[in-house]
Parts: sequence; structure tokens; C-alpha cells
Amino acid sequence: MDSEKKDRILQDFDEFKRYLGDKVHKGEKLGLSEEQLAKATEKVANYLAAHEEPRNAEENLLHELWKVGDKEHQHALAHMLVRLVQ
Repeated sequence: MDSEKKDRILQDFDEFKRYLGDKVHKGEKLGLSEEQLAKATEKVANYLAAHEEPRNAEENLLHELWKVGDKEHQHALAHMLVRLVQ
């Protein structure tokens, strides 16, 4: 993904939700289960937590929750994100 597109997605939480929702929808069409979608969401969240600074209040909250959660909490949060965008 080019830097401009990434910036556009991460600047606005609604845009981030649309982007994630599109990816979840595509995964559902491919037959992925909610568990598989949550595991993919975890990978994205781990990347964002390690490499990107939050750019709005919603991302900051997600970032803080991700940091304080153990793997079980993070997995549950990934499930909630999937459900949020479905």
C-alpha cells in the first residue's frame, strides 16, 4: 500500500472502519470464519501498534487497549473490531 493511501485510511477513524469492513467483507466472501478474520485483524493491529502512531482519539484508545491487553484480550478486541465493521 502506498504511503498516501495509508495516511488517508489512518487519518480518519470512519475511513479506517470502511477499509477494515471492506477487507472483512472480502474475507467473508472467500469463506473465512469469524475466527480467521479475527486472527487476520490481530496481525494488522500488531503491525499498527508496532509501526504507526495513533492519529485520532479512536485510534489512540484502541492503541492503549491493545498495549495493556494480554494475547487473550487482544484476540477478544480483534473479534470486536470484526463485529464493529460487519
